[in-house]
Amino acid sequence: MLREELTIAMKEAMKNKDKRRLTTIRLILAAIKDREIASRTDKSNNGQNEDALVLEILTKMIKQRKDSVVIYEEAGRLELAQQELEEMKIISEFQPRQMSDDEIETTVMNVIKTNEASGLKDIGKVMATLKDDYAGQMDFSKASAVARSALS
Repeated sequence: MLREELTIAMKEAMKNKDKRRLTTIRLILAAIKDREIASRTDKSNNGQNEDALVLEILTKMIKQRKDSVVIYEEAGRLELAQQELEEMKIISEFQPRQMSDDEIETTVMNVIKTNEASGLKDIGKVMATLKDDYAGQMDFSKASAVARSALS
């Protein structure tokens, strides 16, 4: 499980006195804990397994850091941008390999075929299948664009 992997990595970072890595892993674990607390009150995880939840959090954290890098670079704060890039690298270590654009396109077409999707009305079903089967492995905005163009 990813949570156990994160805990082990946190302990290693403590032993190695790697402050950046330790801080980043603690941020990940805190985000997971926050999501769990929120899901207890609003039941928002919809039966999602724990690893899929963690992958979703990791993807969101990477996206936030990409956005921050752009903002920091525009503001001339290169040291902060570098810090965000280092955190992105650490976070991405816990994600599965990301699919290329060609792999995304092939996968989307296969899911459309297996779900027998025939129009834009079926895009929700296609995207739900993709999110269940490929959480953390693909950029869902790209997958959505491919699905929309294939189904329209």
